[in-house]
Amino acid sequence: MIARADFEPAYAPGDSCDASALVFPFAGQNLLIGPDTELPRLEDVQALGEPLRTFRFGTLAGQNCVLKVWPSERNIPEGLTTGDYRTLWGQWPDGRLAALVRARQLAVWTLHNLFCGACGQPMTLNPVEIACVCPACGYRAYPHISPVAIGLVLKGDEVLLAKPARPPYFAPGMYSALAGFVETGESVEECLCREVREEAGIEIHNLRYFGSQSWPYPHSLMIGFIADYHSGELVAQKDEIADLGWFKFDSLPVQPHPASLARRMIEFVRSELQG
Repeated sequence: MIARADFEPAYAPGDSCDASALVFPFAGQNLLIGPDTELPRLEDVQALGEPLRTFRFGTLAGQNCVLKVWPSERNIPEGLTTGDYRTLWGQWPDGRLAALVRARQLAVWTLHNLFCGACGQPMTLNPVEIACVCPACGYRAYPHISPVAIGLVLKGDEVLLAKPARPPYFAPGMYSALAGFVETGESVEECLCREVREEAGIEIHNLRYFGSQSWPYPHSLMIGFIADYHSGELVAQKDEIADLGWFKFDSLPVQPHPASLARRMIEFVRSELQG
């Protein structure tokens, strides 16, 4: 779980914040940072021109945090590079990481709502609540959040881990807990049982809620459970799972990122078994 520490969410459109504000500049979905992993100064991003959107999205230890979003096709100014939550974890304090999680999800939201999904006209930022509004038809688009059920399945002293066949955000060779997006009309628990059935061919039971995590890839809310194996034989879902199996905690494969909810669940169960 990301500790919010001294970060507080807020919202105010426009660029009226003081000169001491922390600016989180995004070229598309990519956060721009300096070579020292620090946030760039305003003069460092001037070459990008006028941003598509600018608004205050929170405060960090009383300092305003401002989001500026440019199109993804803009060339990154010299001296800057890109960073994300996984690469900056361990280098940035918790409060700034919490701000980054919110900033990236809001950057994606603004890019996806430049034009109205109902009538196609340009959208504007609502001055009071965090929403994109269509002046023509009145349609409002709020930040999108996609709930994901993720479960660590146990069988005695073994844990079920899988390597996805198409891992867009996974390190090479990494295994993790099974997970999937909640579908319409489905509870989170039903989603997890279905995903494990589809991806691993087994039935689970005794689901215990573990915790949740806002995961900005691009706008997921990970909802974690620990569950027990019930029945069936492992069969990896074709085109989705490259490999899966039962692993003992003293011989685990490459594990998920230390900041992820999956890794926290693995470490929790490991400590419980060892304790």
